[in-house]
Amino acid sequence: MGRLRDALARWWRPAAKSPAPRTPTPRTPAPGAPTTAYPGDFTGIPELRWAPHDDGRPDPGEVVWTWVPFEEDHTQGKDRPVLLVGTDGPWLLAVPLTSKDHDRDAAQERRDGRHWCDVGSGAWDRRGRPSEARVDRILRVDPTTIRREGAALDRAVFDQVAAAIRAAR
Repeated sequence: MGRLRDALARWWRPAAKSPAPRTPTPRTPAPGAPTTAYPGDFTGIPELRWAPHDDGRPDPGEVVWTWVPFEEDHTQGKDRPVLLVGTDGPWLLAVPLTSKDHDRDAAQERRDGRHWCDVGSGAWDRRGRPSEARVDRILRVDPTTIRREGAALDRAVFDQVAAAIRAAR
């Protein structure tokens, strides 16, 4: 009977108090991350323009690599290719690119509010994989965080992406 009583006493013992919550330690920005706070994704329909110049500076119509904030937490992100589509004050506007084929799961992507447009392959992907642009999310990109230029997108393909951006809005 003593063992049963001891087992019940352990089972009914109040839980230990949780330690006090820790104050989060400020994170060092990831390499290439903007040093200013991300103001959030662009909403609305920007003035979409194709204006690449072979001058070493990022321009709309070019695919570049830069730090892209995650949708669910703008303080975190990763280096990704993006297609520059316009400007918003000091910010460049861009849509993220991926080499993942979303045609296979298009219905699920649409249900989740994500829309994709094929852009083909180009010098932005060293392995020459075809890419897709996510046209329902327009990022603000700090021009100083652009790591490298990939290539200028063909005008006709840019126009298809621009039409898909307008349709997704």
